[in-house]
Amino acid sequence: MLLFGVFGLVIYQFNLADDIQNFLNKDGHIFYWMLFAGFVAEIVAGSMGMGYGVICTTILLLLNVPPPVVSASIHSAESFTTAAGGFSHYKLGNVNKKMVWVLFPLAIVGSIIGALTLSHYGEHYAHIVKPIIAFYTLYLGVNILKNAFKDKNKSRIKTKRKTNLRVLGFVGGFIDSFAGGGWGPLVTGTLIKEGRIPRYVVGSSTVAKFLLTVTSAITFIFTIGIHHWNIVLGLLLGGVFTAPFSAMLTSKLPTKKMFIVVGFVVIMMSLVTIFKSFLS
Repeated sequence: MLLFGVFGLVIYQFNLADDIQNFLNKDGHIFYWMLFAGFVAEIVAGSMGMGYGVICTTILLLLNVPPPVVSASIHSAESFTTAAGGFSHYKLGNVNKKMVWVLFPLAIVGSIIGALTLSHYGEHYAHIVKPIIAFYTLYLGVNILKNAFKDKNKSRIKTKRKTNLRVLGFVGGFIDSFAGGGWGPLVTGTLIKEGRIPRYVVGSSTVAKFLLTVTSAITFIFTIGIHHWNIVLGLLLGGVFTAPFSAMLTSKLPTKKMFIVVGFVVIMMSLVTIFKSFLS
């Protein structure tokens, strides 16, 4: 309340109301769409351990935002949302420190390579990169939908943990930076399928995601800078205020229904993006 009071006083003192109004109405009122997207995406990501980048990427691609700007905006906002979510999970005892220490070093390397690749080739080859990312989010949407109907008893029988966590972290970091999302469905989904305890997987994955997200955001700042502050601010405000509550909802939300809704929405938006890409 004090922060809002100071903010209101600054707006009044320096007569910034018109400038702020112009900022909020910029690019077809995209700020409000991003506020809503950040809110919904963080509820899903904080409770299921996946979905933030996928949801935001599909929405931004649908709004014709260039791929490098998509990933840079999402990771800039996610630096704060994953920090809030990771801290909440840590305080609630949902974090396996050993898992985090194994995952994040190569995840950071992968995120840097992914960000550099997208920064150098994403804008020039947008007509190729955009449908590739849309096809990838379509694939993730199908996987999310499949998770809703999988047999939990069969998945629990497979308790052998064969996945190399370092390789998984590297691949997850690269894909997340290049495609604007994907860490959750790939890394969190894989670890849960191996029979690990879901709340520790979600908490540990969120903390590792925070570290690679910060790295990716910094890489984008030094390569292409930060564009579309209205996108970043909308995603940031929508996500940060939601993150503490999403951690508490991890064990309470109807997971199957959430998987179905999120998977269906991601699939539909990805198909629209692919259709628009081939028409343009």
